[in-house]
Amino acid sequence: GAMALSDELWAEVPAEKRIFCSVLLFSWAVYLWEAFLAHRQRRVYRTTTHVPQELGQIMDSETFEKSRLYQLDKSTFSFWSGLYSEVEGTMILLCGGIPFLWNLSGQISGRAGFGPEYEIVQSLVFLLLATLFSAVTGLPWSLYNTFVIEEKHGFNQQTLGFFFKDAVKKFIVTQCILLPVTSLLLYIIKIGGDYFFIYAWLFTLVVSLVLVTIYADYIAPLFDKFIPLPEGELKQQIETMAKSIDFPLTKVYVVEGSKRSSHSNAYFYGFFKNKRIVLFDTLLEDYSALNKEPAEGEDGENEQTKSKTKNKKQGCKNEEVLAVLGHELGHWKLGHTVKNIVISQMNSFLCFFLFAVLIGRKELFAAFGFCDTQPTLIGLMIIFQFIFSPYNEVLSFCLTVLSRRFEFQADAFAKELGKAKDLYSALIKLNKDNLGFPVSDWIFSMWHYSHPPLLERLQALKDAKQE
Repeated sequence: GAMALSDELWAEVPAEKRIFCSVLLFSWAVYLWEAFLAHRQRRVYRTTTHVPQELGQIMDSETFEKSRLYQLDKSTFSFWSGLYSEVEGTMILLCGGIPFLWNLSGQISGRAGFGPEYEIVQSLVFLLLATLFSAVTGLPWSLYNTFVIEEKHGFNQQTLGFFFKDAVKKFIVTQCILLPVTSLLLYIIKIGGDYFFIYAWLFTLVVSLVLVTIYADYIAPLFDKFIPLPEGELKQQIETMAKSIDFPLTKVYVVEGSKRSSHSNAYFYGFFKNKRIVLFDTLLEDYSALNKEPAEGEDGENEQTKSKTKNKKQGCKNEEVLAVLGHELGHWKLGHTVKNIVISQMNSFLCFFLFAVLIGRKELFAAFGFCDTQPTLIGLMIIFQFIFSPYNEVLSFCLTVLSRRFEFQADAFAKELGKAKDLYSALIKLNKDNLGFPVSDWIFSMWHYSHPPLLERLQALKDAKQE
């Protein structure tokens, strides 16, 4: 009886109130679920103080303890930052932050001589203010993460000046991309007629392809220094390996990641017959600035860095670097990259189609405090961010599961290239260099880990080594 009664009461609540409450409740439900998972994982960090038996050969107790404390700090930090952003988001919704900012943007663009009929101008002012707001509120968290947590555990290599210059650069570059792209998108939606969602989707497809193409050549170098990998044994080995699997390699770069942090990585990018491989200098034993002793008489900054990294030999041997690349190229050869693009574009098309279906619903706008106007940008925000959030959660979980499958397949590919032993030792080294903690709660890892846990990957490689 009580259920039926509450259903009736719920049905009497106006649609916009129901939409608003559902969005808020779902947001908190997701938050609490994540908090519950994080709590389970924290318990693992707290209680696993000794190296488990099966990890005996893989990790020494000193590294194990270091990584335990690092992950514990990171987990506590993400608890507080997560709580903050959930509360902030809730307050913005409850206090009508979105319509407030929209009206403010209207006043600003009005002063500049653009009346309400210039909706796109108002939308751009709105975007600028919104991104500025999130950049400013995110700054203290980002500072704490870099200069307290990463610093304490010996990863941070940035100075405060570098950090702020970086933040300003990032903000400006983002605006240079975001504002023109958004204004074109809004324009296309406005003039596209009944089939605008097809044009809008095609436009976003083109933009994402263009961005991927120019990112590494024009955008990434604004933040980090890229140098071609010097001629030598490693370069030859990489080229030979690429040739053996028909990977159309055109250049190999080393990126100076050590200016930023001592975490390490490798990736490839580029379209069609024009592919580049990028190695972090922190991945390479020979090139890592962290392993080099500074020359006598250099400035004191190097002294600091030296003391920080003196006892940490970092990076992988050439064979191990090749094994890591074998894994990365496996993603390409097995079509994972293409599959991911296809999935994301199908998803994007579906979202634009549903957006077209929903954009005419006045109650969606009313739910978020827009009773008189239905601005397109706000519609995009409400539908993509709030209305689709249950769908997005499900999708992202499925993609995480898929990603783990892809990782196993790429490991197996490297194995077929005869790199099982080197990949095995490289994974252990990278885990050590990045202070990954090799024990995880099963639900937490199932929900969050895009890569399978270290032990499972090593186990899969080991089975091969014995064959």
